[in-house]
Amino acid sequence: MDLQTMTYIVVGLTFALYIGIAIWARAATTGEFYVAGKGIHPVLNGMATGADWMSAASFISMAGLIAFNGYGASVFLMGWTGGYVLLAMLLAPYLRKYGKYTVPEFIGDRFYSKTARIVAVICLIFASVTYVIGQMKGIGVAFSRFLEMDYDHGLYVGMTIVFFYAVLGGMKGITYTQIAQYCVLIFAYTVPAVFISLNLTGHPFPQLGLGAKMADGTYLLDKLDLVVTDLGFKEYTTAVLGNKLNMFAYTLSLMIGTAGLPHVIIRFFTVPSVKAARSSAGWALVFIALLYTVAPAVGAMARLNLITTIQPEPGVNLAYDERPDWFRNWEKTGLLKFEDKNGDGKIQYVADKDKNELTVDRDIMVLANPEIAKLPNWVIALVAAGGLAAALSTAAGLLLAIASSISHDLLKGVFTPNITEKSELLSSRIAMGGAVLVAGYLGLHPPDFAAGTVAIAFGLAASSIFPALMMGIFSKRINRQGAIAGMVAGLGITLLYVFQHKGIMFIPGTSFLDGMKPNWFFGISPNAFGAVGAIINFVVATLVSRVTEEPPKHIQELVEHIRVPQSRIS
Repeated sequence: MDLQTMTYIVVGLTFALYIGIAIWARAATTGEFYVAGKGIHPVLNGMATGADWMSAASFISMAGLIAFNGYGASVFLMGWTGGYVLLAMLLAPYLRKYGKYTVPEFIGDRFYSKTARIVAVICLIFASVTYVIGQMKGIGVAFSRFLEMDYDHGLYVGMTIVFFYAVLGGMKGITYTQIAQYCVLIFAYTVPAVFISLNLTGHPFPQLGLGAKMADGTYLLDKLDLVVTDLGFKEYTTAVLGNKLNMFAYTLSLMIGTAGLPHVIIRFFTVPSVKAARSSAGWALVFIALLYTVAPAVGAMARLNLITTIQPEPGVNLAYDERPDWFRNWEKTGLLKFEDKNGDGKIQYVADKDKNELTVDRDIMVLANPEIAKLPNWVIALVAAGGLAAALSTAAGLLLAIASSISHDLLKGVFTPNITEKSELLSSRIAMGGAVLVAGYLGLHPPDFAAGTVAIAFGLAASSIFPALMMGIFSKRINRQGAIAGMVAGLGITLLYVFQHKGIMFIPGTSFLDGMKPNWFFGISPNAFGAVGAIINFVVATLVSRVTEEPPKHIQELVEHIRVPQSRIS
């Protein structure tokens, strides 16, 4: 069976499964729409959290970044996994104990201010909308290749699927759909990695294959270091992004940004108790680790296969007319381009931009990897389904967070407190539909590759939401004036820095990895600046709180109550 037919069958079956689950798990109440009725089993919620967390950036883009940047891209592995541990230990159990529906609701109640709630909604929307753009880029990339649609039409199909099961099912439908999507994406990610690891090193476990010897007796990473340096690139195992301070700031920004992402936090509101929230966090880490421990091997092996395909022997470039089928297929998408600068008819792939003739979008590496390695068509189709599952699952969670903040926090919480549950549920679905359309429009004009865009979203969450949650839980002295000033200062300075360096993100064809700009603050890239924004948030909130009145006594008692161990409370 040809690849396109196989892909239509595999992707079609997975889409039918998602829609069927959405119909079966249709939300009938606001509780089911926002938090799935708080009745999800911890193991199942851990699996759904894994799917919600492992977005297009994790599935499609992260290994591509590792492939092209080696050790430097480890900031994503360290930041995202470390941040999840931070979330599981410091935030999730306490927020679940509080027992409300949304993050802005907690901030509004803790800081006894509707203004604080509104500011939290604004911060949430900035972070979530930026994040969802990355998912839409992943959807467009996957469809444009494997269903042989152009990028725009592929995105329209993805929007339609998300609209149907997210708007219909709410959190209840999204949760059960994400469980199915996790099964699809983890199988799709690990199966080709096993095949490729066996081909290159003889090891069935990619984690071991990364550090193993190849058939010629050379260690895989040593071979990769040799081939990339021969082409003028930095050594794969030692390259860093910018400088070491930028690496540290980038990792920290991703860590605290992870812990401040509302669409991940609300997953812990869906379990029946605080104990279940802790258990769910542990299971989610297990499910996430299954993919994250494989990603370095996928990235390294993909880069090695790409180079050896373009350059079959050292110093011998492949003739363009003899390019393999996978090359021709990805050329059609516009994500792989060849420009014969020296007129010799051969593909010259080198670090020197003036001489390099091959342009490779980093986001294609995971999807193209099975084709480059000449794996069976069913494996290639499975990877396409997995990439779509990763993008769709996270997009749905983000859109629900946006819709909930509009309907529950703004309408019911601030402007129309007497709204009926039926009207609130309707407004939630309308807000969700509007969010899908906005996300789709922004996805048509993506500012960067998936992980680059997502990194900005993490920076916005790190600089605004995370400090407010941490201070709200662990400090009785932070008051509403301090919290509002901190969130505004953190978000404002981060946005200002990103837009000041807009060439990094908002000009097509540019990337935050293209080189350190001379006017970066201590060499810190815009994608890493969320860590600085978070520090500013903490400092401003603390100083303002010190020169204004203490929070009311009942608020201080609320903070004490949230932090009390809950062995006796469900």
